[in-house]
Amino acid sequence: LFTFGNGGSATDAAGVAALFTRPPSGRPLAARSLASDEAVLTALANDVGFELVFSRQLISAAGPGDIALGLSTSGSSANLLRAFAEARRLGVLGVGLAGYDGGSMAAAGTVDHCLVVLSDSVHRIQETQSAVVFELWRRIQARLAAAVDR
Repeated sequence: LFTFGNGGSATDAAGVAALFTRPPSGRPLAARSLASDEAVLTALANDVGFELVFSRQLISAAGPGDIALGLSTSGSSANLLRAFAEARRLGVLGVGLAGYDGGSMAAAGTVDHCLVVLSDSVHRIQETQSAVVFELWRRIQARLAAAVDR
């Protein structure tokens, strides 16, 4: 699982990666926040441009069977859209969480799955995205536990 976002969404993306890799209970799963390494982020922003900071990291580490999870309040951040285009090229499942009306992220063909929080409040959008991510994690853990019980 590769997570990414800008600003507060970058912090939320780091929280998602931490939840999956160091869960309070259940099985740890491989996850990495692409916004958490400031040396890599600033080097890429300086050398190739901020719009490529996430897609370049996906190129170096992601492949078929992986998931790219992008969080955005607007749904229109250029660097997230470029990352989702790269994810598609790499055979990586793209999942977007967006707010407002979903922005460009909600357009057909941008991501494989887009969950839109229909709100104009950044606070409500980010709170709802956090709740959605936690519920997805909980359901994944339940499925993993059920598979072990078989």
